[in-house]
Amino acid sequence: MIRSATILIVSLTCVLPAQTGSEAEPVRYLGPLGIDLYSHDGGLPPVVGASNYQVMRANRSQPALSDGVGWTYNHQPMLAYWNGKFYVQYASNVASEPTPPGHTLIATSADGRNWSQPQVAFPEYRLSSGEYLLPHQRMGFYVAPGNRLLTLGSFVLAPFPRSGGIGRLVREIHGDGKLGPIYFIRYNRHKHWNEGNTSYPFYKRSEDMGFVAACEALLKDKLMTQQWWEEDRAGDEFYALKGDFEAPSFYHRKDGAVVGLWKNSFVGLSRDNGFSWSPPLKAPTLIMNGAKIWGQRTGDHGYALLYNPVNDSPHRWPLAIVTGEDGILFRNMLTVHSEVPPRRYYGTYKDWGPQYVRGIEEGNGNPADGALWVTYSVNKEDIWVGRVPLPVLGAVEKPASDRFDEQNTNGHVVGWNTYSPKWASVSIADFPGHGNRSLKLSDMDPYDYARAVHVFPAGSKCSISWRIFIQDVGRADLEVELLDRHGRRPVRLTFGRDGMLKAQDGSKLVDLRKYNAGQWYNVATVTDTESGTFSVALDGLEVLANALIAEAVYSVERVSFRTGAFRDAPTRRDDRFEGSDLPGADVQSAAATFYIDDVLVATR
Repeated sequence: MIRSATILIVSLTCVLPAQTGSEAEPVRYLGPLGIDLYSHDGGLPPVVGASNYQVMRANRSQPALSDGVGWTYNHQPMLAYWNGKFYVQYASNVASEPTPPGHTLIATSADGRNWSQPQVAFPEYRLSSGEYLLPHQRMGFYVAPGNRLLTLGSFVLAPFPRSGGIGRLVREIHGDGKLGPIYFIRYNRHKHWNEGNTSYPFYKRSEDMGFVAACEALLKDKLMTQQWWEEDRAGDEFYALKGDFEAPSFYHRKDGAVVGLWKNSFVGLSRDNGFSWSPPLKAPTLIMNGAKIWGQRTGDHGYALLYNPVNDSPHRWPLAIVTGEDGILFRNMLTVHSEVPPRRYYGTYKDWGPQYVRGIEEGNGNPADGALWVTYSVNKEDIWVGRVPLPVLGAVEKPASDRFDEQNTNGHVVGWNTYSPKWASVSIADFPGHGNRSLKLSDMDPYDYARAVHVFPAGSKCSISWRIFIQDVGRADLEVELLDRHGRRPVRLTFGRDGMLKAQDGSKLVDLRKYNAGQWYNVATVTDTESGTFSVALDGLEVLANALIAEAVYSVERVSFRTGAFRDAPTRRDDRFEGSDLPGADVQSAAATFYIDDVLVATR
């Protein structure tokens, strides 16, 4: 009997599939693998209350309005939170990815909304031969024991990092924002780079023993330094994992195992904090391209992965999130950033979309608001951050209303999804008075817009009302839309620059009534998706009845206010190597300002 039982157990072990969560499949996404390739949001709902803020808007001819330099290739951002402040580091080249010179910059923010002008952290690097190198690093920050903040950089031979780097640079960021001297923390000695033929000294030359100790703590951290492999590729034993695995991120599961995530869907496990790894395997349910993936444990004791869920490297949208409870199984794909503005400046390998996402690495700080924060580039041109409130939700159950009076004028717009470029912002304003606040959308951007979206309980019958004050029309129309779960737009209203309120009645755009800037209007719509009709009232008077909805939907669940026209370009057919600079991209347009108040929604 004992022998038979033993044989049975062995037999079952041989035929059972690999266990999800093991080295054979560390991570699985339990959801539909496809998205809508024709829309910028992928047909996915947004994370309720997520905010997108532009850190730096590239500007070639007026650099004082961007980074002080005027370079238009900006990419590879990293994020940290230290001593009550956010830090974003990113690499910047003149115009294109593989073409030097380039340098690395850092911007800071106390609230994640308002950002300093970037300062150069690692300046252009030029060899004695006169050849410029490219900045390229997969790690930006390290908070060392003793609460010292280090920033890391690397320079490689053009055109790409596999051409070889000269070593890893380091300097300290002090509490007053000043940067310490630049040192090498590791030379690429196997490529014959050393103290004698490089421009900065070795970190051990520093007279600051606290800085030296911080560097040595980092050198012992195998999880952090594994991120250096791509620009190093030394044959020594410094790196536990070698091979064509790019841009790792990692998180600890509840059982103590470390999950490593790399580009192109590779996933592996380490059970000794990075001193050894299981062979990384492609996770078949993680559909992605050559952009980065980010994974982390969240402040509500769950886990999140963020990535572009398309196998289409030049067209990297949307930026999506999936969540789980154990760091193994993930579900509920939602968007964090779904906007894809025009690429204003041409450059080689300037892929479209929100991409190269990075959050705050373990040990590099926890924002005071408890939200999940990430950074990413858009079109490899502008630098952004995204704020994701916890828990991550894709729907709401309570009736939606917002009078904004309790919201903070210096804070995030709570309960709303906001898209806020530098020149087209979304905020809470003391208007019409301190005791009666409203939602403000302002727009001076010739190629982008401000957008605010409010999610409400889904229903086939929806009544929604709001007040609007149009201070300045400028160049922007204000478009108001009702949307379904997949982003379809059955109801569309426009406050046009010509002073006319318009609506989409089936396939026709119809004029409803003239409006005047400088006064409040009460707007109300009643929508019935079952009959496919809607009506519009202005100041209590019906101005459109039984109009046909523009798209057939089962229900509606959010309202969108946007200071510009709906866009579906670029598309996935567009060639990233074609195009040109857009005219007038560096100059602000005439200001448009809109105030929204008393948004009331009822659905059933």
